[in-house]
Amino acid sequence: MNSTYGIVAVLVVALGTALIGAYGLRVSRTTSDFFVASRTVSPWWNASAIGGEYLSAASFVGVAGLIFAYGPDMLWFPVGYTAGYLVLLALVAAPLRRSGAYTLPDFAEARFGSPVVRAVASVLALGIGWLYLLPQLQGAGLTLHTVTGAPDWVGALVVAVVVTGNVISGGMRSVTFVQAFQYWLKLTAITVPLVFVVLAWHAQGARDLAAPSSPQFSRETSVSFDTSTTVHAEQPVAFTGTGVVDGARVDGPASMAVGEHTVAAGSRLTFPAGAPVPHVSTIERTTNEQWALPMRSGEQFPLYGVYSLIIATFLGTMGLPHVIVRFYTNPNGRAARRTTLIVLGLLGFFYLMPPLYGALGRLYAPELLMTGDTDAVVLVLPSRVVGGVGGQLLGALVAGGAFAAFLSTSSGLMVSLAGVLSRDVLRLRGVRGFRVSTVIAVLVPLAMSSLVGRVPVADMVGLAFAVAASSLCPLLVLGIWSTRITTIGAVAGMLAGGVPALAAGMVTISSGSGDAWYHAFLARPAAWTAPLGFVVMYAVSLLTPRRVPPGVNHVMVRLHAPENLGLRSQDRL
Repeated sequence: MNSTYGIVAVLVVALGTALIGAYGLRVSRTTSDFFVASRTVSPWWNASAIGGEYLSAASFVGVAGLIFAYGPDMLWFPVGYTAGYLVLLALVAAPLRRSGAYTLPDFAEARFGSPVVRAVASVLALGIGWLYLLPQLQGAGLTLHTVTGAPDWVGALVVAVVVTGNVISGGMRSVTFVQAFQYWLKLTAITVPLVFVVLAWHAQGARDLAAPSSPQFSRETSVSFDTSTTVHAEQPVAFTGTGVVDGARVDGPASMAVGEHTVAAGSRLTFPAGAPVPHVSTIERTTNEQWALPMRSGEQFPLYGVYSLIIATFLGTMGLPHVIVRFYTNPNGRAARRTTLIVLGLLGFFYLMPPLYGALGRLYAPELLMTGDTDAVVLVLPSRVVGGVGGQLLGALVAGGAFAAFLSTSSGLMVSLAGVLSRDVLRLRGVRGFRVSTVIAVLVPLAMSSLVGRVPVADMVGLAFAVAASSLCPLLVLGIWSTRITTIGAVAGMLAGGVPALAAGMVTISSGSGDAWYHAFLARPAAWTAPLGFVVMYAVSLLTPRRVPPGVNHVMVRLHAPENLGLRSQDRL
């Protein structure tokens, strides 16, 4: 990709975001404006904003990268991301809006009247928010590095600065304007290049996406390695390069035998057209034909993995703080339901695109399987397939859309994190407290990104979904639909589901893939941690009936009765 075009695209998106966000400063005056846009956002406007914040790095680049590497099993990610809103629509959207809360911990206190329940919900909301914000910053670094070659930390810093400025200037009202605009920008940025890519693929003979052969370099290709990488060669492959391979200096023609090889950071290898592509060791070596078949992702228990992924994405959506906070901005419960229906349509259309990028990447960008940068397939595919200035411009458009994805999702996360920090941790009320909390909210993931290193975007987001599905989802569902849930049961359920999910995910991310039978249960924990959270919450509640919050029936009537009955609680700060 021509770096000049890419830089211009990223700068235009960043500048446009800053200008739109600055407009919010003119119309944001009250604390309610900063937290929930004074609850005046219409369904269509709010749905566009939700689409803008929900289509994150995991959606724009991560889904395509997973399908590119592992095949059709990963299609459950976009299905689950979308269907999660159907569950949210049916179970929590309208009652949550009627609660009169400003944050998810606000709802916990309103429902249970317990500072302990609120404190646990606050800690989980902050943890999930930071887990979700970290891959946005890392994805921004990957995008800017792919476009310009800049260090990864530059993209993360640019996103942090722009988003912090927007949130400080106008809070939720500014963020709503930005996110609604960025949904349509992202849809354009991912759809228009794909149309040209598919047309070019068809003009070039519509090569078979499920050919029995292993991925091959379609033309002479140079591969640069930013970090030390272990690759596996299925067949002997010749190359020309400079750097260090298997501890030996290479400066000219060389070859790889069948087996594993270590390529040192800073090496650059050039492979001839038609050469088989060695795979990074963390990606299963499959032919294109095997890759195109379900249950070929390399997991020991693939059916378990699929169902666990479904549970995490279906239930995790309603436990994400930055998603939940947007429903507080609707005028009433009916508008919240209409918003959710529109969101389903907007997300469903968008998610038709990433799988096509992932599939075509097997043909036109197979070298990403060698470096492990599979998330970059969306960024490099347009210029690789179309070619010429047109391909460079299309690639720049995709880069701009990807950067918009990081900005819009980060904005929503920052608002939700700042709300929880200001109200539950720092105890700073009003606009000033919100702004101070915003700065603190962004410093934590910036520090984490320097310590964690590069982690696949969708893996980290998947961990956030698993924790949300296992902790805050039971709190919302059972808290809204059962009068028997006690304060002790609520705390026990959140901890019993959320802590094991977080521990399992962190072990997997830190240790990588393994051959032990239990690895699949650690890598995809939601299938056992989410039911554990629900069961413990309900069982402990039945064992402690005297700890049912007083006035629970009154709260339930307020959550479920239509607004026109006049039973809605006063919105309070």
